[in-house]
This record gives sequence, C-alpha cells and structure tokens, in this order.
Amino acid sequence: MTNKKVESKKEETPATPETPIEIVEETTSKDKTSVETKKETKKETKKRLKKKILKKMKMLLNLLLLQLLNIQKELAEISLDPPCNCSAGPKGDNLYEWSSTIMGPAGSPYAGGVFFLDIHFPQDYPFKPPKVVYRTKIYHCNINSSGAICLDILKDNWSPALTISKVLLSICSLLTDPNPLDPLVPSIANQYMNDKNEHDKIAREWTKRYAS
Repeated sequence: MTNKKVESKKEETPATPETPIEIVEETTSKDKTSVETKKETKKETKKRLKKKILKKMKMLLNLLLLQLLNIQKELAEISLDPPCNCSAGPKGDNLYEWSSTIMGPAGSPYAGGVFFLDIHFPQDYPFKPPKVVYRTKIYHCNINSSGAICLDILKDNWSPALTISKVLLSICSLLTDPNPLDPLVPSIANQYMNDKNEHDKIAREWTKRYAS
C-alpha cells in the first residue's frame, strides 16, 4: 500500500470568548469614561454660565455707578445754582428719593404758597424720566388730587439731556401758564377757560388753606 501523506490542515484556533469578568470590566471602563465626560461637560456649562452672570453683574454695577454719578452731579448743580423759586435734595442718604419745594410765583394765584413735592429717580435714570408728585394740595388743571402732574417732559417728551433743575422749572412755569388743552382735571381746565376770575379765586383760597 502506498503511504499517502496526509497533510494536516492547520486548524485555525477559534477566538477565545471574553470572560464575563472582562466584559464587566470593559463596560465599567466605558461607563466611567461616559460619566467623566458628562462631568466635564457639566463643569464647562457651569463655568460658561458663571461667566455670563458675572458679565451681567458687572454691566449692572457699571450702570448703577453711572446713574449715581449723574444724580450726584445734578445734586451739586442744583445746590450751587438752584432754579428760580425752587429747591431740591435727597431725603437722608437715599440719592434716588428727593424732596423739593416750589414757591408760588408772584403774579399767580399761587403767590405766597409753599408747595412740597416728592421726586423719585428710577433705576434706569436718565434714560427714563423721574417721577415727580405734589405732596401739597393745589387747585390746578394739570395737577390732580393725587399730586400727579401732566407735563410732556415727564412722559413721552423726556430726554436724557434734561435735568431735574429743568423739570422743576417746567413744573413751576405751569403755575403761571397752565395748559388747559392737555388737562389732568378737565373741570378745572373748563373753568380756567370760561371763568378765569372764579378759577383764580378758588386757586388763591386753596393756596392759603393748604400751602401757607
């Protein structure tokens, strides 16, 4: 018999399957990496948020500082050169809250009266107008019983270029030149236009009663 050489085929060694321990270790490693990545992302997000908050706070502080400097400047100006028949200044240490005094102009039915007003500067002053109200009762078509004043520069015609001195001058000028065409109290405006003598008589009586 012929001996046939049987070529032994090299059997490929099958891949050794991963043991459960190795699978667990690999999964754990991936989980750790995922957790660390999430932590880093969270950390970066917090860092960015913190930067944004600090930036906004810095802007607000700069704005507040600018407002305070503006109000301090106006206080210095009104103290050195007060408007005619007017005076004003802070209530205590609060620069945003002022009180003001207006003397009734000579030749008007308010002559001899002393009128007290409250002034409030908003946080966005001088970009928004101050709020000015009369504390003293006054008989006037542009000033109501709550002390609110109908004056264009305290509303739509306000400009950051205006100052509290100019505002007080405008309020004072209403005492000599009321504006019955834009009244806050229509009944008084109607009386002013149709019976000025009676209007002035009542205005003088109120001045004597409430502003003397």
